[in-house]
Amino acid sequence: MAISAQTDRRVIKIAREVIETEIESLKNLKLKGINSSFVRLINLIISSKGKIVLSGVGKSGIIAQKISSTLTSTKTPSIFIHPTEAMHGDIGIISSEDILILLSNSGETIEVNKFASICSKRNVKIVSITNNPKSKLASISDISIIINYKKEACPYNIVPTSSAISMLALGDAMAITLMKAKKITQKDFAINHPGGNIGKLFYLKVREIMRSGERNPVININSKVKDAISEMTRASLGAVSIVDNDYKLRGYLSDGDLRRNFSKISISDSISIHMTKNPIRINENEMAIEAARIIETRKIDNIPVVDKNNRVVGIIDERDLLREGII
Repeated sequence: MAISAQTDRRVIKIAREVIETEIESLKNLKLKGINSSFVRLINLIISSKGKIVLSGVGKSGIIAQKISSTLTSTKTPSIFIHPTEAMHGDIGIISSEDILILLSNSGETIEVNKFASICSKRNVKIVSITNNPKSKLASISDISIIINYKKEACPYNIVPTSSAISMLALGDAMAITLMKAKKITQKDFAINHPGGNIGKLFYLKVREIMRSGERNPVININSKVKDAISEMTRASLGAVSIVDNDYKLRGYLSDGDLRRNFSKISISDSISIHMTKNPIRINENEMAIEAARIIETRKIDNIPVVDKNNRVVGIIDERDLLREGII
C-alpha cells in the first residue's frame, strides 16, 4: 500500500491533536476518576498483609505490568499475572490476603472476568480499572475505578491511546500516593535500585571516587606559595590541601584564589598567609551525592576529603562527579 507524503504542518497538527485528546482524558481522570473509590483502594492496599496482583490482556496487560513494576520499585510488593496463564496454574500464587487489580477498558474481556470470578470466590479482594461502570467486571469488583475518558486519540476511536494513558497515570498516582503515605525516603527507594545512576546517587561514597595518593595535591603548612603552584601543576588539579605535620587539614588554596589575589601574592610568601583557613571539607564516608550538593551550592570546583581524625586522605573534583553521572 502506497503511503502519501505529509506536509510538516499536517504532521504537527495530527500529533498535537493526539496529545490534546489524551490531555483531556487525563483531566477527566483527575476530576472524576480520583474520588472516594481511589481513597478506598489506597487504604485497602495500606492495610493489606498480602501482595498486589495486577492483570490484564493486550495493551491493558502491558500497562498492568508497568504499574506492577512501579509499585514494587516504590516498596509496595506486586506481581503481574496474565489471565490466561492464571487459568493454567499461575492462579496458585494468589492467596486470600492479596489484592487483585484488573485492567480492562470495556470491562467485558472474557479472560479477565473469568479470572476475577474465580478469585472472588476465593475471598480475594477484587479491584477493577475500567471505563465501563455497568460492565460485568465492575459488578464483580469490591472497588471499581472508572477512568472516565471520552474517546481514544485515533480517528476510529479504536486504538488504545487515551484509555492506556489514563490507566498508566492512575497507576502512577497509586504508586506515588502509597509511597508518600508509607513515608518512603530516597534511600528506601534506592535499596531497590542498586544499579545505574539511581544506585550511584545513594550508594557511591566519596572515598570510592576521590583522588588519593599521588593524585591528591597536598603541601605542608610551612611551604611557600611557589610550592603550592608546583604541587597543583604536578597533580593537574586547580587546588591544594595544606596540612600540618600530623597531616591534619589546616587550609586550602585554589587557582581561583591565586588569580583573585595575583597582585598581592609573592611566590616566596608563606602559604599560611594566603590559604583559606578552616576550609569546606567532606568526610570520606559521606555519600558522593553530598559532595555534589556542596559543589553545586557553594559554586566551587573541588573539596578536600578527610578521615574521622581530620587527616587529609584525598580530594574530590567536579569532573569526578560528572564522570560518574552524579551531576
